Amino acid sequence: MSAEVIAQGRQVYADQCAACHGADLEGQPDWRSPLPSGRLPAPPHDASGHTWHHPDDMLFRIVKKGTAAIVGGGYESDMPAFADVLGDPEIRAVLAYIKSSWPERERGYQQAVTRGE
Repeated sequence: MSAEVIAQGRQVYADQCAACHGADLEGQPDWRSPLPSGRLPAPPHDASGHTWHHPDDMLFRIVKKGTAAIVGGGYESDMPAFADVLGDPEIRAVLAYIKSSWPERERGYQQAVTRGE
């Protein structure tokens, strides 16, 4: 991705994502432990999280439709759908920004998963 797209994604992330996922992609504390509501805290999007385990199409759909819509089966999440807030190019830009922060190993793994390897 171009530096321009990554810069756009950084701004979209700051405006729309950082409040829950952290200014530095660090996620919420104890993100693997359910909250009193039973829902999980917002995970990190840096290399310490699991975002890089998912293919591009799934990450795109999670942002666009929300986690519960993608997981299904009555799963509840605080991650909202952004379809009415962000256009497809903005979603792709924020994902490009997130991916640009990952070390080469995680980026390579995520690219292989995206290719179906």
